[in-house]
Amino acid sequence: MEFDHIAVAGEALAAATQHVEQALGLTLQQGGEHAVFHTHNTLLGLEDRLYLEAIAINPAAPVPDRPRWFDLDHFTGGPRLTNWICRCDDLDATLASLPAGFGEPVSLQRGDLRWRMAVPADGVLPFDNCAPALIEWEGDAHPAARLTPSGARMTSLTVCHPEADALAALLAPHLKDQRIRFDTGPCRLEAEFDVAGEIRRLT
Repeated sequence: MEFDHIAVAGEALAAATQHVEQALGLTLQQGGEHAVFHTHNTLLGLEDRLYLEAIAINPAAPVPDRPRWFDLDHFTGGPRLTNWICRCDDLDATLASLPAGFGEPVSLQRGDLRWRMAVPADGVLPFDNCAPALIEWEGDAHPAARLTPSGARMTSLTVCHPEADALAALLAPHLKDQRIRFDTGPCRLEAEFDVAGEIRRLT
């Protein structure tokens, strides 16, 4: 399991995009639409083969026949950092090694990008959505390699949850990344970035 990207949700894509751009002082690139879950996004390339997506329900798309990923069906309020995503070489094996609740694999594609994502039946990830979503990219294509480099480097991601110690212990055998920190407290995510030598934060 390796850290792959983070997601900032909004009630509208423009709001989510603006939230990131104001926090980081950077401009996001056009992303695209997602079949199956009928969401759309904008993207920001980061250093170290990471990227960021701003995501929202696509109001012009049909209503899906299942709950949307990232619990977007129940998203309300201002735009905020809501999810982190880890990639796996073998999604099925990783899911088998974890407790139930991380979801079942769903095959997805956008253009020539193809991936499998573990999505819970109700759209809600364990630990009140503070657990990572799991993804397996198929083939060599990956969004980070195609995005214009922003020069920004994510230096830390803090995952706050009342049971943060339990979440950290659950992930410890699978994820070794010093950038990921777990703090006990109300549910929230906070990412810190080095942008041209300045520290900027995104919540």
